[in-house]
Order: sequence, then C-alpha cells, then structure tokens
Amino acid sequence: MIRILLVDDQPLIRSGFRALLDLEDDIEVVAEAADGSQALALARQHLPDIALIDIQMPVIDGIEATRLIAADPALAEVHVVILTNYGLDEYVFNALRAGAAGFLVKDIEPDDFLHAVRVAARGDALLAPSITRRLIDRYVTQPLTPDNSAGLKELTNREREAVVLVAQGLSNNQIANRMVISPLTAKTHINRAMTKLDARDRAQLVVLAYESGLVTPHNH
Repeated sequence: MIRILLVDDQPLIRSGFRALLDLEDDIEVVAEAADGSQALALARQHLPDIALIDIQMPVIDGIEATRLIAADPALAEVHVVILTNYGLDEYVFNALRAGAAGFLVKDIEPDDFLHAVRVAARGDALLAPSITRRLIDRYVTQPLTPDNSAGLKELTNREREAVVLVAQGLSNNQIANRMVISPLTAKTHINRAMTKLDARDRAQLVVLAYESGLVTPHNH
C-alpha cells in the first residue's frame, strides 16, 4: 500500500487529488495538510511513502517544507513530490535542490498522475531527460563552488560513469545496457554514489552532478 500525505493550502485542490487517489486499491491518503508546518508534523506522525506538496503555501512554503523533511533522519523514506501550477521555473529547481524526488504540474492527466505516484513510491525520480536538460540549462548556467568535492573524489570510475548517465535521465536498465553490466550492478553503482555524495535520491544526485561540475549542461 502506497501511503500519501497531501499538502496544499486550497481545500478544493486537495479534495480533487484525494478523490482520484481514493479510487486506487494500492494507494491510501493518510493525512492532509494546508501548509508546510502541518506537513512536517503530519509526516512525522504518519511516515507516508510520498508527500505531495504544493510549492506556494502560507506559514512554510513547499520548498522549505521539502528541505525540513529531507533534513530529518526520521523521514528518510519519505519521497517529496512537488505540485506546481507553473511547470518549469526556479521554484521547481530550488525544490529539487532541497531534496524533492520530482515534480508534477497540477493539470496533469489523471492516469499520468497515478503512474507518477507509483514511480515516486519505487524511489525513482520524476524527471524526464528533456525536463532535466531544460531545468539545468536554465538554472545552472555558471560553475558553482562544489561543496561535495570530497565525495566526488571517492567515486570509482564506474560510479562516476553511472552518475553521468543518471544525470542524462537514463533508467537503470538503460544505464546497464550502456555500461554493459547487469541492472542490479548499475543500481549498486548508483546507490554507492548516492551514499558517497550524501544524495537523498536520484533527483538530488542529478542536481549534485551538475552543480559539482561532474556533468555540464552541454556535454551530453
């Protein structure tokens, strides 16, 4: 059962998503929150698999709520998916930097929404390659001072290669084919890289790969 925390300051939006999710046998909405402060408290109380969080809310906004959830060791298994009306913008990129596993636009088709929820529950990032490139091209336009350089130095050559392919938006199976290894070995390389770079999930690994200079917007 996939356990969901819905976070949006508009009751109508929450009820719409809840009505859709409640129809699914493998999904359960365990709580609803109207702002980031409530979201953090309810996440600690219910330990959901996924927190669907609106970006723009009163008290504590979605980006800060994401940061607080990502920083709490007790919530390490909670995957944050950002809900936005605006598509690709700086808020979304900042949310990914804060630890979000991905984002969804609120006018998404219902079937695509349900599919995305299940993808996030598996721990996969909701970042298509084209979206990743557009985000990175727009918001990582100059070299940044890497704060995880020590972790980069610890990566093996194969781990580095796997991280670059993740940053290009490839799945584990595609990475395995490209590196001529098994999907399980590809996943192992990625998980080890995430540990060394202190990345919460694949989305954060993508951001770290670009911000550290391991990958640049135009080298793929």
